Amino acid sequence: MLKETICDSFKRLIEPSIEREIRSDLTEKAEEKAIKVFGQNSKQLLLGAPIKGKTVMGFDPAYRTGCKIAVIDETGKVLDYTTVYPTEPQNDVEGAKKELLKLIEKDQIDMIAIGNGTASRESEMFVADMIKEAKRPVHYVIVSEAGASVYSASKLATEEYPDINVSIRGAISIARRLQDPLAELVKIDPKAIGVGQYQHDVNQKRLAESLTGVVEDSVNKVGVDVNTATPSLLSYVSGINNSIAKNIVKYRDENGKLKNRKQLLKVPKLGKVAFEQCAGFLRILDGDNPLEITAVHPESYEPTEKLLENLGFDKQDLKNKEKLEDLRKKLKSVNIENTAKELDIGQMTLTDIIEELSKPGRDPREDMPKPVLRSDVLKLEDLKEGMVLTGTVRNVIDFGAFVDIGVKHDGLVHISEMSDKFVRNPSEVVSVGDVVKVKVIKIDQERQKVGLSMKV
Repeated sequence: MLKETICDSFKRLIEPSIEREIRSDLTEKAEEKAIKVFGQNSKQLLLGAPIKGKTVMGFDPAYRTGCKIAVIDETGKVLDYTTVYPTEPQNDVEGAKKELLKLIEKDQIDMIAIGNGTASRESEMFVADMIKEAKRPVHYVIVSEAGASVYSASKLATEEYPDINVSIRGAISIARRLQDPLAELVKIDPKAIGVGQYQHDVNQKRLAESLTGVVEDSVNKVGVDVNTATPSLLSYVSGINNSIAKNIVKYRDENGKLKNRKQLLKVPKLGKVAFEQCAGFLRILDGDNPLEITAVHPESYEPTEKLLENLGFDKQDLKNKEKLEDLRKKLKSVNIENTAKELDIGQMTLTDIIEELSKPGRDPREDMPKPVLRSDVLKLEDLKEGMVLTGTVRNVIDFGAFVDIGVKHDGLVHISEMSDKFVRNPSEVVSVGDVVKVKVIKIDQERQKVGLSMKV
């Protein structure tokens, strides 16, 4: 009877309870890992290198409904938009070519950003063929269009472009992602960016909190031009919420460009505490004070100016390229300990000030890999084992990384093919947006899959 009682209690009560506990513990660990991976990938995507000073054509591919086209100038302003039908079922290649070549000439287009969704490769082949006939040099880039449709139908997009059709808004978003990934991707719910694994299975509240933190961190790391930023970008700056962000834009529209950070105190609801939190992250590129193109906080202006004076410079020299070179050399020889005492500031604050003065107005994203510019297209049939190609990392997961090499489907670099050394986690080797050299090691024509190796 005792044996039966023990057997019954183990099978019916103890074993299921232990199993639930272990399963719950493992699920929690897996969720933690999935959220971490998504956070890392999103940060890399947000900090992608911007392509500035170019007029871009956004190309949102599709079949039946036609490819949506939007042209934006170097400031992000919409110049033209249209719809062309170079894909199935209409196949109006000649008509589409004629219309787009006319736009390239009229708007002086430099780049074409093609979304990587449905009909992307057919559109890429059409674009590669078309730009050969253009009278000016034009390159194209494949851009991730994850979340573009979510943005197109959002309240934010309706406020930004009330008179533009929902489908065209997606093309505008694709073009802007190439120009400034951070400013555009902050408008989209981070979950919709699609650079994670199992993101729909994890605790959504914790995922949202983690991703909001990642976006805030990225925005504050880069800094925000207060005279061009949208409310959605400004709202991620420390100390600024949605209503203050809208008030800043409203104030800017009514009073013209801000000339100095102090003007922010005139913005309704932006008090002294919020100003202290946000001032260092906001940039004024052509304002009264050259220090405001850096992350130096207004509280540190006085010691910063004194430091420049001691070195024989003036803050206006930050805008002079020749003098900037001399300043950099002198900053390297500063004795941190003695100078910090002399200026009556902390050593860490002084180190940050020196770092900012060494690269005034420089965007940290400029160090990131630039997008791969293409002018011709590859088909799966063109690939041969042993070929070495350049590609862009689109997603990093636990067992490897997906790399866009210019064929219809991204190729997979398995974790075992990432290095000759042991790799514990793919994110130790690559990040989303990295440009890498890969070798084709396996081609599965039937399943349209390509195996790649980074052991080139």
